[in-house]
Amino acid sequence: MKKYKYIFWTLALITFVDFNSNAQGCVAIRQFSGLGNAVGQGNILNKGEWNISANYRYFKSFRHFRGTEQEHDRLTDHTEVINKQHGLDINISYAFSERLYGIFSLPTQYNERSSLYEHGRTERHTTYSKGLGDIRIGAGYWLLSGEKAKKGNTAIGLGIKFPTGDYSATSTFYNQGENGIQEIKTVDQSIQLGDGGTGLIIDFQGLWNIGSTNFWYYDGFYMFNPKEKNGTPTNRRRENEAIMSVPDQFALRTGVFRSLEKIHGMGISLGGRVEGIPVRDAIGGSDGFRRPGYIISIEPGISYMKGNVTGTLNVPVALFRNRTQSIPDIENSTPTEIVHGDAAFADYLINFTLAIRIPKKATELFNAL
Repeated sequence: MKKYKYIFWTLALITFVDFNSNAQGCVAIRQFSGLGNAVGQGNILNKGEWNISANYRYFKSFRHFRGTEQEHDRLTDHTEVINKQHGLDINISYAFSERLYGIFSLPTQYNERSSLYEHGRTERHTTYSKGLGDIRIGAGYWLLSGEKAKKGNTAIGLGIKFPTGDYSATSTFYNQGENGIQEIKTVDQSIQLGDGGTGLIIDFQGLWNIGSTNFWYYDGFYMFNPKEKNGTPTNRRRENEAIMSVPDQFALRTGVFRSLEKIHGMGISLGGRVEGIPVRDAIGGSDGFRRPGYIISIEPGISYMKGNVTGTLNVPVALFRNRTQSIPDIENSTPTEIVHGDAAFADYLINFTLAIRIPKKATELFNAL
């Protein structure tokens, strides 16, 4: 059982710690969307044990897509929008029992957005946002216990995302209006710190031994955002795009993990992931401005565990990007003219996580002090 416990611990970290999705561009799947970080440990943590992790993410989006077609001229003409986003989540998970776990996630962000069109189309300038994101809490339950979970397990979870992040963050815009003045205005939706809605998150995750030290993993979530619009102006010309939407979000990952027996504590993984924003929400209205779409990526990863500390690095690389038509796009289209907005995507996303497991004995010693 010790062998299985070691492998499951390593696998739980590499596959679940950095499932916090971020869709690499203007199709804004923020890092605080899912509950996947730090939940896998509930499968092997004893009752009363904790896991604390810090997850850092970075990407640079600059490739513009309208539908599935890339607009190469945006790069050659130097009119592309460039988003750089840094995110840091502090995540805490606690095992109430062998099967029941709880999660708390505190996200922070620093974002930059460089463009021409937002600054009079004559000079390139940068807008910024930084601060607390949308906090989320949740709980999950592993379906199997004891010997039944020897070869694998599946968990289902439920959580809430709170609108704690600023969803009307502002920055300085240049060359505004006929006189070309500076104005303080709300930044683009893609670098807002929150979406202004209270979201309900449903997620699942699982891992199964498929021979020797190889494992199949899978996890996914869907976040329902019933609120239709958050009241934040977009500074866009079309009336039906004037206010920011509060969209649903989704993501799915699957792949294979291998524990390297010759290098104690090290494991590698290779999988795929899809994440995105739907055109229409499952619950509530879908009006207002959003950039719906999805991205499909291949996701290699590596992890190393030393004692109760584990580091993981995952680098999803984009294979397929699609900026779908939004509701305003459809409404603004005519039989002779199809309106279809674009979005900028990144080539890859960097995820690095450092996780510390706090054994029950350490917790009891701390309480005794």
